[in-house]
Amino acid sequence: MPVETERKEVGTGSVVTLTWDNAEKLNIVNSEGIGALTLAISELEEDDSLRALVLRGKGKKAFIGGADINEMAACDPEKAEAFISRLHGLMKAIRECRVPVIAAIDGYCLGAGMEIAASCDIRIASDEAKFGMPEVKVGIPSVIEAALLPRLIGWGKASYLVYTGSIVDARTARDWGFVERLVTSMSLPEIAAQTAREIAEAGPVAIRIQKQLLKVWEEEPLEAGIESGIEAFAAAYETGEPQAMMRAFLDAKKAKKGAA
Repeated sequence: MPVETERKEVGTGSVVTLTWDNAEKLNIVNSEGIGALTLAISELEEDDSLRALVLRGKGKKAFIGGADINEMAACDPEKAEAFISRLHGLMKAIRECRVPVIAAIDGYCLGAGMEIAASCDIRIASDEAKFGMPEVKVGIPSVIEAALLPRLIGWGKASYLVYTGSIVDARTARDWGFVERLVTSMSLPEIAAQTAREIAEAGPVAIRIQKQLLKVWEEEPLEAGIESGIEAFAAAYETGEPQAMMRAFLDAKKAKKGAA
């Protein structure tokens, strides 16, 4: 069950697409797959040229159809804790990745798949995508990064998903605020790549600082988030990136005006 890696150079850096390939089983993840995906993302952390990361599942039937029930059915309490901790480690790697991670979602996005999508910074889905948290239907609660759902879609909608195990369509997920953009299945790869390119064309230092700030905004009180922003704004100028990019912008504007 390999993780396919595709790299494209954009400007001064690169965009990487990671594709999880277990298409014959709706791209479900077991311990082996969780380890492979976590390792792939962790290795990219060492790549200073990385500007954005796209995460997708192989084929059109599923983004990630959930965690492997066969493996979970054989768990005792100790093994269950180890399994869910490994799964949390994957989602933590996504959330702590220094660059934005874009989930390109087609087909089923269920259970662990929806939690992995929730861990990403941006979610782009095809109109064929389906979302749900069906864990209670097999006797387990939704845990770990399911805790992000109330923040993303509100307590009531999150409660509906985790209590009923119902599956909702892509338009509903978009209307609820889980999905940022809804596109056709055919256009999904290009739209996800285009979004990654837009990120890659921005200031790389600014993007990494912005991701750090978003995490602060999520975890800290409002005033602490604002103060952190002031510090980050000043710190950006220590890198020289704002000065260089603003000067290039002003020079281009001046040249355009002169040519008119």
